Amino acid sequence: MALKKKPVNGMKDIMPDEMRIRDYVQGVIRDTYRAFGFTQIETPCMEDIANLSNKQGGENEKLIFKVLKRGEKLKLESAQSEADLVDFGMRYDLTVPLCRYYANHANDLPSPFKALQMGNVWRADRPQRGRYRQFMQCDIDILGEPSNLAEIELILATTTTLDRIGFRNFEIRINERRILKAMAAYSGFPEEDYDTVFIILDKMDKIGLDGVAEELAKEGYAKESIEKYLALFTGVEQAEDGVAYLAETLGDYLEADVVTNMQEIAQAVNAAKTAKFELVFDPTLVRGMSYYTGTIFEIAIPEFGGSCGGGGRYDRMVGNFTGKDVPACGFSIGFERIILLLMENGFQVPDQPKKVAYLIEKGFPGGRLAEVIRQAQEARTRGQQVLVVRMNKNKKFQKEQLAKEGYEEFVDFYKN
Repeated sequence: MALKKKPVNGMKDIMPDEMRIRDYVQGVIRDTYRAFGFTQIETPCMEDIANLSNKQGGENEKLIFKVLKRGEKLKLESAQSEADLVDFGMRYDLTVPLCRYYANHANDLPSPFKALQMGNVWRADRPQRGRYRQFMQCDIDILGEPSNLAEIELILATTTTLDRIGFRNFEIRINERRILKAMAAYSGFPEEDYDTVFIILDKMDKIGLDGVAEELAKEGYAKESIEKYLALFTGVEQAEDGVAYLAETLGDYLEADVVTNMQEIAQAVNAAKTAKFELVFDPTLVRGMSYYTGTIFEIAIPEFGGSCGGGGRYDRMVGNFTGKDVPACGFSIGFERIILLLMENGFQVPDQPKKVAYLIEKGFPGGRLAEVIRQAQEARTRGQQVLVVRMNKNKKFQKEQLAKEGYEEFVDFYKN
């Protein structure tokens, strides 16, 4: 039986054209984030299954690729539960590994610690456009900074990076988990039901206000609470300053420092930004991870029609490892979706070195080959990209194929 040559469902082989773009974009991301003071780290692709299943990863915990115990530890015949079979899992994001990393190395790291991570993650998700089961994430996080300086730096670093890649006129949608909770409390929803309410609210962009009202009613919530809740979103939409409107309407339900925090972030970002984007307050923004404790944000790029990254503040996650909470905030670029958009728009990597192909005829004397190789090496030291290959019988077709790969000059070497 022949082996299967296609990759497993939800994962993909990456062709050279895409790989060039991926390498370039990673370089831009790395260089830009380093200019903002972030330090690159790396964590393992696997984590202890208990770390990944701590009820903070939301729906992603249902999508973990779990790893069987190995060797003598794997006892299939006597296993009574999943815990008897599984001890590791493939990481579904970079935030959980970062918190473990920080908890393990905090004494050797500066405070605040500005971390940059780039690496693959795995989710047993349903594959679709821009969504895979193995995909690259590019995260920046600031740990140990309790003030909104963290949010401001994260937003500016991320938007500067997107601008350098070539994206314009996108949005950074921003909200606050405490605003979400205050709106739910003001409307009369029980605190234990907030997550259910927020899951429905998160569908607003797809089903609209009426759809949200219908789903809340199906869950059995009082008509008065639903009407009061949805009126808040209508009021924000009509208000000149949505945050100020909610501050006045919600009153004591909303902590005063939340309003000040949001206003300071907007003022600083709008004053300092160099990229062409708009910072938009969006009270319907939820973010799926239950570990978020404060500010949350997402990247919205019109060409994609959905989120191309996001993040927020998660001040209690490190405490799960150490027993002591550490303020933390992070932002992740949707790398795969960014690459998809660039590929679809025919993006070409700028400032590529000149590509030259040396074609050597079959039977070329070995004594002269050293001179050709030396000549290629000299060209490479001058910044050229030189490919040394044997000449095919169909030289015209060979050059046509190389031209498609970006080779713009050909040097033929014949045996006579």
